[in-house]
Amino acid sequence: MEGMRPMLIETQALVSKAVYGTPQRSATGFDLRRLSMLLAVLEKRGGMPFGMNDVFLNIAGGIRVDDPAIDLAIVSALISSLEDVAVPSNICFAAEVGLSGEIRAVNRIEQRIQEAERLGFKEIYFSKYNLKGLDQKRFGIKLRPISKVEELYQALFV
Repeated sequence: MEGMRPMLIETQALVSKAVYGTPQRSATGFDLRRLSMLLAVLEKRGGMPFGMNDVFLNIAGGIRVDDPAIDLAIVSALISSLEDVAVPSNICFAAEVGLSGEIRAVNRIEQRIQEAERLGFKEIYFSKYNLKGLDQKRFGIKLRPISKVEELYQALFV
């Protein structure tokens, strides 16, 4: 969110084997400590081997993002690179990821969904906890509510 307006932002990740001993962590446009936390969640809760890999994260367009709603998009990009499976370009994400791997609700979910639909996305993944009070019938985009990181993995990469 930029003020009251939702912005759709492209996230890019590169995960590769660390060849120089200590794995590198680099983030452009995103907080490096938050990236470390997301990697720890994926390692501990998702069983994904990020510990011995270099991880590079880029927020496209030179934008700096502090909104926690981008967490799910970053997690998707990280898993996509680790598994070497592309996430379809017509899918978007809007949710925070908690320390136990839960997918947390974010504010203004209706506006985020409307903006994604307006820009031509076919699916949006978000927290199931955002469903309360959400009129699902008014959207033409496929709504994919999830509650855990494992559900995202199953839906996109299995």
